[in-house]
Amino acid sequence: MSGKARSRFQRFAVLGAVLTAAVLAGAGQVMPDGRPTPSGQPVPRWLSLKSDEVRARFGPGLDYRILWEYQVSGLPVQVVAETAEWRKICDPEGGVAWVHRSVVSSRRSALNASDAEIPIRSGPSTTASLRARLTPHALVSMEDCEDGWCEVRVRRMRGFVRQRDVFGGQERALCSAARPAGRGR
Repeated sequence: MSGKARSRFQRFAVLGAVLTAAVLAGAGQVMPDGRPTPSGQPVPRWLSLKSDEVRARFGPGLDYRILWEYQVSGLPVQVVAETAEWRKICDPEGGVAWVHRSVVSSRRSALNASDAEIPIRSGPSTTASLRARLTPHALVSMEDCEDGWCEVRVRRMRGFVRQRDVFGGQERALCSAARPAGRGR
């Protein structure tokens, strides 16, 4: 095989490997019913609302009635199903609704949905020093969660909260994708 032919073969081999990896990576992103996700992203997954005026609809389209309006920018919501343009979300109160993809952000946040303060620790351990307390119903920016702890950020302060204590860190679906849009669990 000539040097030119070998170089062309190597390029095709690399291209084939890249395409195979892309197909395999996308193959794992499926909705609860087994269909591939239109976005190529996993479901369930966490997003946050971009503004303090987000209309929640009964179905995936502008022709569906508005159920309510979210009025909290940065509110974490869990995507439980999707179409190319719409996301079916689960909110902190267990409500399920459809929102347009343009009103959600991939920036993660966490909400203290309880009536008690949550300790923010200097490290991922209950014995790590206390850095601050997350007040009831407060929002914080969140990085990743690992081994039961989520790294959060409030202004310049970083710390860790237990994953189970905040809304926005759970890995399992909190609402059924099969449930129709509306309030209540």
